[in-house]
Amino acid sequence: MEFNAILSPLGAFGPMIGGVLLLLLVVKLLSMPFKLVWNGLCGALLLWFINLVGLLAGFTMKITVIKALIAGFFGVPGALAVVLYELLVK
Repeated sequence: MEFNAILSPLGAFGPMIGGVLLLLLVVKLLSMPFKLVWNGLCGALLLWFINLVGLLAGFTMKITVIKALIAGFFGVPGALAVVLYELLVK
């Protein structure tokens, strides 16, 4: 009976709440690389589309993993930055 009195504020839910919070933290940390890969794929598709449209204007660029990740991580501004880099610097 004394053991239950010690856990009285949270009761038996204290360890369960701690376990759920730990599980959420682990899932959040493990899902980050998958999100980066997904964004990289989306960035590569966006760059591919820009390349496709750029063929009409005589503009082509080589799509690399770094360029796809930049476009995926930063979205449309990242894709525009990659295109401007290709146009102005190279």
